[in-house]
Amino acid sequence: MLRMAHPMMHHRTPQFSAIFSETKAMLEKVFQTRNDALMLASSGSGAMEAAVTNLCSPGDTIIYVNGGKFGERWGKIAAKHGVNVVEIKVEWGHAVSVDAVREALEAHPHARGVFVQASETSTTTEHPIREIAALTRSLPKCALVVDAITALGVIDMPMDAWGLDVVISGSQKAFMLPPGLAMIALSEKAWALTEEAKCPRFYFDLAVERKNQQRGKDTTAWTPAASLIIGLNEVLKMMFEEGLDELYARHALLARAARAGVKALGMELVSKAPATSATGAYVPEGIDGGAFVKYLRDVMGVTFAGGQDHLKGKIVRIAHLGYYDAFDITTAMSAIEMALGKFGHPVNMGAGVAAAQDVLLERFPKA
Repeated sequence: MLRMAHPMMHHRTPQFSAIFSETKAMLEKVFQTRNDALMLASSGSGAMEAAVTNLCSPGDTIIYVNGGKFGERWGKIAAKHGVNVVEIKVEWGHAVSVDAVREALEAHPHARGVFVQASETSTTTEHPIREIAALTRSLPKCALVVDAITALGVIDMPMDAWGLDVVISGSQKAFMLPPGLAMIALSEKAWALTEEAKCPRFYFDLAVERKNQQRGKDTTAWTPAASLIIGLNEVLKMMFEEGLDELYARHALLARAARAGVKALGMELVSKAPATSATGAYVPEGIDGGAFVKYLRDVMGVTFAGGQDHLKGKIVRIAHLGYYDAFDITTAMSAIEMALGKFGHPVNMGAGVAAAQDVLLERFPKA
């Protein structure tokens, strides 16, 4: 992004503070919250750890949804800080059952929080966070913590209206930036819980960050990711220029087109509750998914993601968030078709592209 290529601005100047303040105000509109949206110089995992350490004390219990590689991470972070974990194990590719969350809350009434992904990237699955929020919002000592790294800016998820207590995102997904900037917002209930939490924290002390990032100070406690914040300022202006409703509608359309395309090629979807941010599909029997993705990237010049853990070598994941638009989807479908042919799989060239195009026509007005 050219805005980030401008000469570096010192981060402790009125000029940077003006950009910081404007960026923070716009970011809070995307979170749809009246509370502070904080920016942290870290990856999204840093914000995940901050959520645990700022809400919990050693010996507390949390409930977490493990339905993929990133859901699993909640348990690992909490265990490192002496927090007891209650795991809701979900089959990869399935959304968590709201009843399972309800039963866990009933069995553990003193749980400090429910930790879940809005969009589990490893399985391209969306969890029912609005319905889970309906269970937790009346519990004064139990926060709903949502990893929305591949959901915020992709789907409409109003933090305050739904009763989400902590929402996390990162720069490299829908915000269209390089990695290295995390965002996190807390409800008033969550802020009250931070005052009781005893887990050690220094760099990720959110109360310290809130004090520094409040209006009037407009800075960060520690050295900020200044270039990324300047880039975020430009990205947010682009998002509002498009309009948030239009942004969500575009992402939903691209997701439908990608699903239609892979289904037309006879590829089975990974998820029973497909995400809006990315589509996962099983590669045909006999094809090494790792080699397939590598060929697409290194030979054809089109980058996809493969599978993790037991899905490694079995799936291909197609992103459709942020900068992505209609012709990125047709390029992706065309590349998959051609690569399938190169791997010896019989394919009706153009079938996936055509199925995607039938959906993508909705993107454009009549001539």
